[in-house]
Amino acid sequence: MAIAMVFASANPLAQTTTSPPDDNAWSFSASAYTYVVPDSENYVQPTFTADRGWLHLEARYNYEALDTGSAWVGYNFSGGEKLAWEFTPMLGGVFGDTAGIAPGYKGSLGLWKLELYSEGELVFDAGESSDSFFYNWSELTLAPMDWFRFGLVTQRTRAYESDRDIQRGLLVGFTYKKVDLSAYLLDPDADTPTFVFAVGLDF
Repeated sequence: MAIAMVFASANPLAQTTTSPPDDNAWSFSASAYTYVVPDSENYVQPTFTADRGWLHLEARYNYEALDTGSAWVGYNFSGGEKLAWEFTPMLGGVFGDTAGIAPGYKGSLGLWKLELYSEGELVFDAGESSDSFFYNWSELTLAPMDWFRFGLVTQRTRAYESDRDIQRGLLVGFTYKKVDLSAYLLDPDADTPTFVFAVGLDF
């Protein structure tokens, strides 16, 4: 979920050159979030993404609701140097126990060792308009080292019942090469908080 910055250099003595990134190359990622929910069913929420230049494709399961999938297409925008940003508006179809159409987004801002990441979607329920709902997951992190980060997280979901409309909590994450491991504690002041454990892979 972090912004990747690639620095390349050429050795003038060896007269070597560095090729620019290939915008036509595909990049992929896969992640699985395991939710340990008090007084409810524990579950795994997998996500798979594929990107090529401006094109963003994504598939999710158990995100909008349990036993529910969604498929997405989006357009990638990015820019900035000191303040690096990425933004992807998306449109998705939701099917399963919950069905409908969902405009959404994902984006990030990175400055120094700080990063703000957010993803959201507004699901227009095809069955009952009153069941339409805005989902959101946001993180604010500080990375004192390339392989370690910590910060704050918020979530708004209907995938399970919660006493709070917006859950807030803490996160810690570790990165090794192309593997990312994260742990989240939502509603830490509650008698029975929610735990989330995530693993992600870029390839």
